[in-house]
Amino acid sequence: MTWTDNLSGDPLPWLLGEECPAVRAAALQRLCDRPVDDAEVVAARGAAMRAEPIRSILGAQDPEGWWVKPGAGYSPKYTGTVWEVIFLDQLGANPADPRVQRACDYVLSHTLAASGGFGCAAVKGGGAPSPSRVLHCLNGNLVRALIGLGWWGDHRLRAAVDWAAQAITGEGGPGYHRSGTSGPAFACSSNGGNPCAWGAVKELRGLVRVPPSERTDSVRIAIDRGVEFLLSRDPAVADYPTAHAGEKPSASWFEPGFPSGYVTDVLENLEVLAELGHARDARLAGALGWVASQQDRGRWTNQRAYNGKTVVEFERQGQPSKWVTLSACSVLKAAWQWERLTAGPSSPAEPASVPRSGPGERAG
Repeated sequence: MTWTDNLSGDPLPWLLGEECPAVRAAALQRLCDRPVDDAEVVAARGAAMRAEPIRSILGAQDPEGWWVKPGAGYSPKYTGTVWEVIFLDQLGANPADPRVQRACDYVLSHTLAASGGFGCAAVKGGGAPSPSRVLHCLNGNLVRALIGLGWWGDHRLRAAVDWAAQAITGEGGPGYHRSGTSGPAFACSSNGGNPCAWGAVKELRGLVRVPPSERTDSVRIAIDRGVEFLLSRDPAVADYPTAHAGEKPSASWFEPGFPSGYVTDVLENLEVLAELGHARDARLAGALGWVASQQDRGRWTNQRAYNGKTVVEFERQGQPSKWVTLSACSVLKAAWQWERLTAGPSSPAEPASVPRSGPGERAG
C-alpha cells in the first residue's frame, strides 16, 4: 500500500504534468522523493523559470531589485517587494538567478528593523521599518523565503532568526511594542495582545528551515514552544486565543489557498508541524481527517487565490488547485510514513487512518 491509497483518486499524474513545471518540480521532490539534483527535477525547475507565474513576477521587477516602488516593500499588498520574494520561494524559483539574488539582497537591505526582525512598514522618509512594526507573520515568511533562496549565511538573515527566537521565548529582550509584537509566546497587538496562531505558523515555517546543526539553544526552545502552542488546540477547531473572548476563528482557517501571504489555515498549520516531525501526533487526527475530507477525486480546491491582487494570477479561485493538492498530499504522505516507521515489527504497517471522501464531499 502507498499513501495514495487513502485518497479517492490518484493526483500524481496531474501534479507531474509538464504544463505547470513549478508544481512538477516540487511534486517530484516532495511526493516522489527525488533529490534536488535529479535530472527531471533540474529540468522542471529550469522550465518553471521561463513559465508563468515566475516569468511575469521577474518581468515586473525594477533593475535595482524592487517591485512597484523602492523602500521597505510591504505595500502594496500583494505586489510589493517582500511579497514577490515570498512568492518566488513558494514557487521554487532558482536562487542562482541574478534577479532573485538582487531581490533578496534588496529586502535584507531595506526591510530589517534595527531590532533585527523584518518590519511591515517604513518610517516617514523611506527609512528602515521601526522595531514596533516587526511582526511574526512577516518575519517568518521572509526568513523561510530567504533561507530557501540561499541566503542563510548572511548575517542580516541570522539577525532576523535571532529576533524571532528571542521574541518567542522572551529571553534576550528584543523589546515589545503595543503596535506590533507585544509580548513573548507570539503575542501580537493585531490579536488583542494574545498569542497569534497565524504568527506562530509563519514563524515556525521560517525557523524550521534553519539547519538543525546551526540552531542555537534559543532557536530550539522557540521551536518547541511554538509546537506546544499549535498543538494546544485542535487545528480543525482552531479555537486559538482571539482579540475578543468567545470570538469565532477566522473563516480563513478553513480556506486552504495558494499563494500564502500572512493569512494561514488548517493545512499550513499541519504542513509546518509535519516538517517538524509531528505529522502523526494524535492531537492532529481531526485536522488530518478534515484535510482528507476536502478532496474531490484526489484534488483540492484553491479557496484563497488572491485573484486580482497579485502581479500575475497563480490559479483560479474555487477551482482545483495543483498547489493546494500538493500541500495536502505532502501532509497526508508524511502522516502515512510516520505510521509505517512506527509500526511494530510483528504487525504490518497500515496507512494513516484518515477518512476517505467521495467526489464532491466537504466537511460540514
